[in-house]
Amino acid sequence: MDANYLPFHASPAKPQFQVPAGAVDAHCHVFGPADKFPYHPKRKYTPCDASKEQLFALRDHLGFAANVIVQASCHGTDNAALLDALNGAGDLARGVAVVDPDISQSQLQKMHSLGVRAVRFNFVKRLVDSTPKSVFLALAEKVKKLGWHIVVYFEAPDLPELIPFLQQLDNIIVIDHMGRPDVAKGVNHPDFQRFLKLLTDCDNIWTKVSCPERLTLQAPDYSDVVPFARTLVEQFPDRVLWGTDWPHPNMKSHVPDDGHLVDVIPLIAPTAALQRKLLIDNPRRLYWDN
Repeated sequence: MDANYLPFHASPAKPQFQVPAGAVDAHCHVFGPADKFPYHPKRKYTPCDASKEQLFALRDHLGFAANVIVQASCHGTDNAALLDALNGAGDLARGVAVVDPDISQSQLQKMHSLGVRAVRFNFVKRLVDSTPKSVFLALAEKVKKLGWHIVVYFEAPDLPELIPFLQQLDNIIVIDHMGRPDVAKGVNHPDFQRFLKLLTDCDNIWTKVSCPERLTLQAPDYSDVVPFARTLVEQFPDRVLWGTDWPHPNMKSHVPDDGHLVDVIPLIAPTAALQRKLLIDNPRRLYWDN
């Protein structure tokens, strides 16, 4: 792994908050192991290995019933580690792939049979090279035939430029990590209000209220991120997802404790009804009901 890379927490706490039965960790990854699933030669970072066995052990430790495993940029469009994890999990996992533009319908169908239900479009410039929007639009049409949705990753300064593109997609769109707002600006800042307006105007757009550890300026407290996530959960209760983001690639400030991350959930979804939508109803509807 890279010399400055922070490995994931070796012994996370048992959460004080008990997630409801059937809860889904809707954003996590597997990395390698590199001797079996090599990292992409043009990757922007080299992580520590984070195997399916370690992910499934964390799932059980935290009290979750299932995972949605997201292909990370360090593996490029080689989804072998992801598909191996899905095969090992059976019905306890679904996947989000990253694919080449020329992928065939038969290849997509094979992924579907293993549990893939979405493709990810990454616009974070420090992680991936630029790809023309026309390529993404063509891919969106391909995966629509399978009922898949689109997961989109970007950072807040890029949202104004991306809005016209997002509005062209008629698939369901899931935005990673609340569009990565600058929490120092507060929820009333025009930047976050622009994000709220996008979700208000486009009822096909969902968001993950995840990754307080990436957004906070108060680690490991995360209280500065709670108002953002809680606003989204309360305003769009049927279009929010939550995930650990294990094994937390490219963290610089600290190593997050996944047990503590779970304990943030009741702060952003304060009622049992909101918790059920966030952790069970929404991810099951999106990833298991098709």
